Amino acid sequence: MSDNIGKLEQVDLSVEAQKAYLDYAMSVIVSRALPDIRDGLKPVHRRILFAMNELGLGPSSKFKKSATIVGEVMGKYHPHGDMAIYDTLVRLAQDFSMRYPLIHGQGNFGSMDGDSAAAMRYTEAKLAAIAGEMLRDIDKETVDFIPNFDATIQEPVYLPSLLPNLLLAGAEGIAVGMATKIPPHNLGEVIDAAIFLIDKTVATKDENGKFNLSADVTVDELIEYVKGPDFPTGGAIYDINEIKNVYRTGRGKIIIRGIAEIEDIGNGKSAIIIREIPYQVNKSMLVAKIADLAKEKRLEGISDLRDESDRHGIRVVVELKRDATPKKVLNNLFKLTTLQTQFPANMVALVEDVPKTVNLKIILEEYVKHRFSVVTRRSEFELREAQARMHILDGLLIAVNNIDAVIKLIRESESADAARQRLMEQFKLSELQATAILDMQLRRLAALEREKLEEEWKIVKELIDYLNSILGDPIKMLSVIKGEIEKLKEKFSDERRTRVYKSKVDEFSEEDLIQNEPTVITITQTGYVKRQSMSSFKTQHRGGKGVSGMTTKEDDAIEHILYSETHDFVLFYTNTGKVYQTRVFEIPESSRVAKGQAIVNLIDMPAGETIKSVLTYNPTQKAANKFVLMATKKGEVKKTSLEEFKNIRKSGILAIKIQSNDELSFVDFTTGENEVILVTKNGKIISFSEDQIRATGRSSMGVRGIKLVGDDEVVAADVMEKNSVKNLLVVTANGIGKKTKVSEFKNQNRGGQGIKVANISDKTGKIVFSNVLSEAAKEVIITSLKGLIVKLDLNSIPLLSRNAQGVILMRFKTTGDHVATATAVEGE
Repeated sequence: MSDNIGKLEQVDLSVEAQKAYLDYAMSVIVSRALPDIRDGLKPVHRRILFAMNELGLGPSSKFKKSATIVGEVMGKYHPHGDMAIYDTLVRLAQDFSMRYPLIHGQGNFGSMDGDSAAAMRYTEAKLAAIAGEMLRDIDKETVDFIPNFDATIQEPVYLPSLLPNLLLAGAEGIAVGMATKIPPHNLGEVIDAAIFLIDKTVATKDENGKFNLSADVTVDELIEYVKGPDFPTGGAIYDINEIKNVYRTGRGKIIIRGIAEIEDIGNGKSAIIIREIPYQVNKSMLVAKIADLAKEKRLEGISDLRDESDRHGIRVVVELKRDATPKKVLNNLFKLTTLQTQFPANMVALVEDVPKTVNLKIILEEYVKHRFSVVTRRSEFELREAQARMHILDGLLIAVNNIDAVIKLIRESESADAARQRLMEQFKLSELQATAILDMQLRRLAALEREKLEEEWKIVKELIDYLNSILGDPIKMLSVIKGEIEKLKEKFSDERRTRVYKSKVDEFSEEDLIQNEPTVITITQTGYVKRQSMSSFKTQHRGGKGVSGMTTKEDDAIEHILYSETHDFVLFYTNTGKVYQTRVFEIPESSRVAKGQAIVNLIDMPAGETIKSVLTYNPTQKAANKFVLMATKKGEVKKTSLEEFKNIRKSGILAIKIQSNDELSFVDFTTGENEVILVTKNGKIISFSEDQIRATGRSSMGVRGIKLVGDDEVVAADVMEKNSVKNLLVVTANGIGKKTKVSEFKNQNRGGQGIKVANISDKTGKIVFSNVLSEAAKEVIITSLKGLIVKLDLNSIPLLSRNAQGVILMRFKTTGDHVATATAVEGE
């Protein structure tokens, strides 16, 4: 037996362990867990797509069993277990995991409820259309290939990837000592950013003749195009500053919220409808968590919970109790469940096989460099192919131009080899050209075939010139890249799914995304509110019957209608003297005939209170108004500083102290130097100076403004400048109306009985609306108890004396209907 069994080498155990661990760590980092910045894929993803392409499973091919694909990948490229490969294949096919799925699956590929996919023997798959763009031109020597694990075949190091896939698909992986978590993005936005970067890119040539690309752009410029992540499950993300920080540094936390709406479900009850959930949230676990919280009494106000989701989308219904406050319940859902989550972005990728934390600019720059390399290598390949074809065509054209001599030479040759040699010598041809001539069919000698050869020669010559031009000019090369991704955008771009809000989640306001535009707010007696666009109303002639403006219950009627803008604040004053506040855009926009939403879904108003007056204002606009003037049904008036209404709690604050037999009816803004007008239903009006009302605090009572007789009550209160030349619009219950100069109403002392404002009779009905018209007022919208609405040009309403009845402004379709209220509209 030989004594030379083996050589022993002494090593330091700690050094050897460190070296072995580092080798293992780098293997995990490079070969398993982190994506390559060029194609955005990990090795297993790349191998699946490549294997499917090799199997001929393109977008237009038939489906093939997933087990076949998994076996192909495992046997040739990825010997790490069939389930690991199949799980990856499944995720690439899930439209709730991938913003743009790369695999088109057929069968059960799992669900958002955490259901696993069917076994691989049951499911089928092929490449999605967008995956074809990942593999385009792979057969044109555009990427490097290396031997597979057993060195029997070749596999690509990366894919040509026409897509900026790292941003589109996102990535998630845990390596050794590092991890990556990149959110998915919208294709259209990413391509727009890439095009902007290409337009700013310049190329310089180094000493080796290689072009180096650089772009003078900032991350902030790119953020103008890439608004934020775009998750496949939609939702909403918050805080533009944190989003920008992610794109600048490659790290940060993005808040994601599901989309939930408050709906009225009748019988005085509301429900929260969850329509979108945050990315990577398990829907069934979310529903179970809500149920557990309700059972434990940590989430109060829920009466029923059900998941009504189907193939058309998500719909989780959280039914609320009658006394619940919907907004409070919704806020608790965000706080206590995964309806609000964080996405901890950590954009780490392999750049030239080295893991690096990358920002938005680096990712797009590396993508453009990658495409520059791919298009260059493709062009070089096509140039070689074209030059080889040109070489053959040159030989064939020599042959057809000397056909008699060629035929004679071939006939006189004792063998094909001899003929080839003689052709090469006599016509100065290469061996390839001579072989092509010998292989040429006799039909190619026809005149038409000869023309085809000449035409092909011209086409190939143009191709060679074109390829040479772009290979020598980096600007043209970048133009080619730009053109290709522009076509990609046309083919695959779609609308953004995830909403981006600029503010932090705690200070969220939809104002960032809602255009400030004119709108009309309508409120019914039973507390249903809606807003609708001004385009819903068309101006009609005086005396028209109007169009349906709201679907109301038999025991309901429209009580308030006012003109505003969507960014304004709304103050709701109730019969008990309290005031509540919200924003106009928080009132759901509805169609012309829709009933609207219960107002208790917007403000925390207790049962028994009703809205009696509504004001809108915009605090960003400088206004002369310093006070709020209030009037009660019994003729009491009060003036309070506007400063006392700046901080209104969700549960409301007291605006005026009212006697038990009275109620607050009307509220308006005033400068402190105006004249006050009170109009009663029986046709009385009083005008007096605002100086006669001393400003008092919110908790005080009012003073007498007009002395009422019998069953009379105040139906309108208004303010106007002293010595005003404006007109007063008066509308009665039976649709009769007129304009009267306010100068006809002489000032009196506060507390008098007033004078006649209109001649009231059974024909006219009682006065229901009155308003001092501003110079900007152009139209009036009148609504009836039955929900009919008419919009009139104010110029069509005559100017009459205070003793006149007026003219017909609106007729009614049904008996018993009459005017409910009106509002003057400024502008066209």
